Amino acid sequence: MDLLRFTTAGSVDDGKSTLIGRLLYDSKSIFEDQLEAIEESSRKKGDENVNLALLTDGLKAEREQGITIDVAYRYFATPKRKFIIADTPGHIQYTRNMVTGASTANLAIILVDARKGVIEQTKRHSFIANLLRIQHVVLAVNKMDLVDYSQEVYDEIVTEYRAFASRLGNIVNIMPVPISALEGDNVVDKSTQMDWYEGSSLLYHLENVHVGGEENHVQARFPVQWVIRPQSNEFHDFRGFAGRIAGGVFKPGDEVVILPSGFTTSIKKIYQDETELEEAFAPQSVCMTLEDEIDLSRGDMLVKKNNPPEQGQDIEAMICWFSSSPLQARAKLVLRHTSKEVKALVSEIQYKIDIETLRKIEDDRSFSLNEIGRVKLRVGSPLFYDNYRKNRHTGSFVLIDPGTNETVAAGMIG
Repeated sequence: MDLLRFTTAGSVDDGKSTLIGRLLYDSKSIFEDQLEAIEESSRKKGDENVNLALLTDGLKAEREQGITIDVAYRYFATPKRKFIIADTPGHIQYTRNMVTGASTANLAIILVDARKGVIEQTKRHSFIANLLRIQHVVLAVNKMDLVDYSQEVYDEIVTEYRAFASRLGNIVNIMPVPISALEGDNVVDKSTQMDWYEGSSLLYHLENVHVGGEENHVQARFPVQWVIRPQSNEFHDFRGFAGRIAGGVFKPGDEVVILPSGFTTSIKKIYQDETELEEAFAPQSVCMTLEDEIDLSRGDMLVKKNNPPEQGQDIEAMICWFSSSPLQARAKLVLRHTSKEVKALVSEIQYKIDIETLRKIEDDRSFSLNEIGRVKLRVGSPLFYDNYRKNRHTGSFVLIDPGTNETVAAGMIG
């Protein structure tokens, strides 16, 4: 079976955690003792119904406040597909957590409260999904039971959302579905309350949506994470280079270039665990040995001669700012790109994005918490990168405050 990674996004109290709980519950993906535990917790809190949100909201503060704070990952499977869910927070204060959860997703479920319609957080999360190259979006219009399952309300929300999404460049597939996560309408099974809706249930769409071709298998990229030297009698002369393939396909005998040194050699063998492979491709984690003894270490990259990455010390990127301390031009940070860390200087803040209108704000040259925009960076040594549109792995980075070691931003090179 193939694997679908998806994330939930939306504003506070739109029902993201309840939706995930309903998916797990109705697809029979939770154990009896888990169900008994949340039933007991629901009774203690005085809830009228079993609070399925407790399946993902596990932090004490989340259960006390009834909101999601941190990203919760859940795993389940049906006979057709395996799933990894990232349940992300809706509060604007935790937008950075939404970016983290969505960074590896193939699909995003954007929830909208049927009573409130499309609001700023809906647009913010859709913009982030677009920025992160998530091409498949499910517009889940939730709490339809609170608007008497009105088709008119649903149609108005879908029309407004499509008008906004038409100004985004990367989202290519929008699937609207009216649901009630609390009652289970159109989540796993088709609802009997909305005969006017002719589409499929949410789970059916998740099982059948095609998300192939997400990995770049053309541009060969292998960032070195670790040099393996066992220093044992059995493997006395072994010297391998371990890491996760970030793009392309590698085979024994392939001629490769070592960056940044520029030396050329060929791949001798490729191992995964103790198995020798005839080929390896993204996103496999492997160990490679080379025909020649060349000095390389963590942060170096193996690429093929015919399709090298871009390289340079001046890069432009879109960033989402994570820190409560504002970003100013000339700030000195640490940039972590694949397995390489370099010092970085914010040479210019070009603009910020007004999420409501998608217009560029060019007269405010600072970033506050959760703001998104474009910057120029000057790094201490050359980076080897690709456009984020072509390769998520080699086109992304994080910025770190060298004083506190806090991750202060996520960036997409383009």
